[in-house]
Amino acid sequence: MGGGADKLFLTVAGRPLAAQTWRRFDQAPCIDEIVLVVRDGRQQEFWDLAAQYGFTRKFRLVAGGQERQDSVWNGLQQLPEACEIVAIQDAARPCTSLALIEATIAAARADGAAVAAQPVTDTIKLSEDGKFIARHLDRAALWAVQTPQTFRVEIIRRALAKVREKGLQVTDDTAACELIGQPVRLVASAEPNPKVTVPSDVPYIEMLLANQA
Repeated sequence: MGGGADKLFLTVAGRPLAAQTWRRFDQAPCIDEIVLVVRDGRQQEFWDLAAQYGFTRKFRLVAGGQERQDSVWNGLQQLPEACEIVAIQDAARPCTSLALIEATIAAARADGAAVAAQPVTDTIKLSEDGKFIARHLDRAALWAVQTPQTFRVEIIRRALAKVREKGLQVTDDTAACELIGQPVRLVASAEPNPKVTVPSDVPYIEMLLANQA
């Protein structure tokens, strides 16, 4: 986002971005408990968010790790013992609908692993050197994955344990499933589910949040 800003505390539609996303899951009847993986030393800021915005769903805070996959691993270690399904959400994605959360949970319960995704609509080209097109990719077979990425707990623990064993880095949790041969069900996002990445994303996301209010 530039300027050393922490985008999770950027004000979006009147609330910090993290609070907008947290509110989605706090209000979701299908969610029993929330585990927030946060940068160590910033836990109090999240306790303050919970108090300020009156979040009522049971939650706990866990210190993050060096890489995204380490943070997810830390969060998984703090799940309640009886937890069967976990939905992993990017805090910078505040427009996720209740219907999408429910759909990924149902798909993970049935198939073991599921991910919110949208078919790619742009024409996609592969470049080997970042300067010239190497070849055309058939967009009919391409999907852009989002979050939630939802799993039976024992499956994602086993998948990330394999990542750690091999010393690999993965950009998302579904990639870990490939290492153990676990199929991942695509769950189409019927509504926009964007992520705040650059400043120009904010006005669009604010419009979406206003329309969902």
